[in-house]
Amino acid sequence: MIMAKTPPPSKSSKAKASVKAKVTAADLSSSDIGGESPEKASALPADAAILPTYAEAQGSGGETHQVAGGDIAPLTTQHGIPVADDQNILKQGTRGPALLEDAHFREKMFHFDHERIPERVVHARGYGAHGYFELTESLADVTRADVFQRIGERTPAFVRFSTVAGSKGSPDLARDVRGFAVKLYTQEGNWDLVGNNIPVFFIQDAMKFPDLIHAAKPEPDRDFPQAQTAHDNFWDFISLTPESMHMIMWIMSDRTIPRSLRTIEGFGVHSFRFVDSEGKSIFVKFHWKPKQGLQSVVWNEAVKINGADPDFHRRDLWDAINAGDFPEWELGVQLFDDAFADSFDFDILDATKLIPEELVPVRIVGRLVLDRVVDNFFAETEQVAFMTQNVPPGIDFSNDPLLQGRNFSYLDTQIKRLGSTNFTHLPINAPKCPMAHFQQDGHMAMRNPKGRVNYEPNSWGPTQGGPREDPVRGFTSFAETVDGPKQRVRSESFADHYSQARQFFISQAPSEQKHIGDALVFELSKVERPDIRSRTVSHLIHVDAALAETVADGLGIGLPEAAVAARAPIDDLPPSNSLSIVKNGPDSFKGRKLGILLSDGADAAIFKALLEAVDDEGAVYEVIAPKIAGVTLSDGKTVAAKHKIDGGPSVLFDAVAILVSAEGAASLALDAAARDFVTDAFAHCKYIGIGKDAEAIFVKAGIAEDLDEACPPIAKPSDAKAFIQACRALRHWPREAAVDLDAQPES
Repeated sequence: MIMAKTPPPSKSSKAKASVKAKVTAADLSSSDIGGESPEKASALPADAAILPTYAEAQGSGGETHQVAGGDIAPLTTQHGIPVADDQNILKQGTRGPALLEDAHFREKMFHFDHERIPERVVHARGYGAHGYFELTESLADVTRADVFQRIGERTPAFVRFSTVAGSKGSPDLARDVRGFAVKLYTQEGNWDLVGNNIPVFFIQDAMKFPDLIHAAKPEPDRDFPQAQTAHDNFWDFISLTPESMHMIMWIMSDRTIPRSLRTIEGFGVHSFRFVDSEGKSIFVKFHWKPKQGLQSVVWNEAVKINGADPDFHRRDLWDAINAGDFPEWELGVQLFDDAFADSFDFDILDATKLIPEELVPVRIVGRLVLDRVVDNFFAETEQVAFMTQNVPPGIDFSNDPLLQGRNFSYLDTQIKRLGSTNFTHLPINAPKCPMAHFQQDGHMAMRNPKGRVNYEPNSWGPTQGGPREDPVRGFTSFAETVDGPKQRVRSESFADHYSQARQFFISQAPSEQKHIGDALVFELSKVERPDIRSRTVSHLIHVDAALAETVADGLGIGLPEAAVAARAPIDDLPPSNSLSIVKNGPDSFKGRKLGILLSDGADAAIFKALLEAVDDEGAVYEVIAPKIAGVTLSDGKTVAAKHKIDGGPSVLFDAVAILVSAEGAASLALDAAARDFVTDAFAHCKYIGIGKDAEAIFVKAGIAEDLDEACPPIAKPSDAKAFIQACRALRHWPREAAVDLDAQPES
């Protein structure tokens, strides 16, 4: 049995505080240095059986038998009956028929056959984590919600991130909205803030939600494309639904291909109400702002990430939390009264509109920290049930027709998926405050009210009579006065479909505007019907004339007449910097990942200096090498690899460094995967640190003459720190004009 070495400690203070010494897979090799930052490496159990050669006990047919004894518990059935043999079905003779009396096999297969539950219709692909919400500024002046009363108090939280359109098995980097659903286990019941990473939505009325999702999902006759909106049905619906144009600008932006779940914003989308102890109300919009800064990838990169690691976002969140690099968001609120609502250019009940932060500043009142991964994905992330109607006293709904429809729909969704009205009995859904009610029975009831009384009013007294309503502490809706006839109608105040779409577009940095145009061309180029393409472009004319021309040119079509607008757009709305990713990026390389391509003979001093610079920055590294066993440095020390070169492309990293010997460079230059490693990093505008002997790879890759200031040399140890500091910019967007045909002027 191999004895594992203790990995070297990280200098990161946060990592040292949260990550104990552990044994990792890399430590089982003979390498002197691990292939990744020690704090992010997955730990092996201290008592794992590490056997380099198979030597397990075998049965008569050669099947493996591992038996209980000592500290190893006996295997049992679900009813607690110990199992003697878990390898063979009960048979009549050694080669005879199986017997029906084999209760163990029957139970095992029965349970396996029923393991799956219906996946969510939308938001099926999700990932969750536990944490807490901490109040940093009291909101007692505007709401009686208990969670907003006491500064410094921490409320348990569970957050589930998700994509919308794809199935459970779809890749993480699909171009899609990201769900950002937060369950806060407050002292007055669960509060589900079920939001997205985009502050607006496609539609204004919940009546159109089934149509929207049907259009976005795979086309029903052929059941493809999966997790994509680049098809006729979606754009047919969009081109006939002008209210969606603001959302289209957002989903065609880099917001829908985020670098990490840790680098997305969250929004409650709708206008809600705060209600104080006197019954007075004020409107509120909720924002989650990532302390990690905003960051996305580019489309070509996203496509390649999906091939290299479909679980890219899941792995990133899992690794960060386990490494002690806990992601954090600030909770901000936009508060506004009826006077503002009446004077605002748009209807605050319209979910396709936002309120610019320049008009109503975001007031930061708390922070959300995710500090614990789930114990079991199915039990927690898959079975968690969010419902927009779950709000505690002090928070109430507005008359937003999309929100009202969601409030009606979500309960049906959970019953269909989880199979019982008792889904609140599941630990992940159960409130952490006292509960008392007369609801009983149903499938899988785990806690029924005790005693003889299951109704109210009753006369059994306080000991046996059970709970009673509480007019003081109980949830009370805002006493809003509403007049008007009963009718199916859309308010005229919802009729402006283009103004905020234009405001979003002009708020973007030039590189972001280019990416929106590129995305529209890509999506519409997958649409087979020319009329749908032209109809979509006819809407873009109202958003931005240059954008419409760019998309029409990219599709090779003439510019159509402008779509008929229900209301003339407002063309002088000012840009809002808060709407840009680039303008709200991080100020450091902390929490990011450096990929280091090594070969035998790489300069040991430079490698050591680079690891120190990465650690000082609070970033992490992973080693890529020609062989997974790793490399031997110039000083004779060995380094394990995290990736073999053809399994660790540069798309997996925020920046890369090429530290190879001259002989290693010559060898790697002949390898297509190594050439792709540097050409992709260059094409995706990443920072590339180039070791003193790495030139041959760049020459063979055909980009040696194109290298720019974001490709600095790392020729000596002192260059390492400057390189990592340069990586804080994340991307060198000026390079894009040289590597993207769509960014180049026509000759």
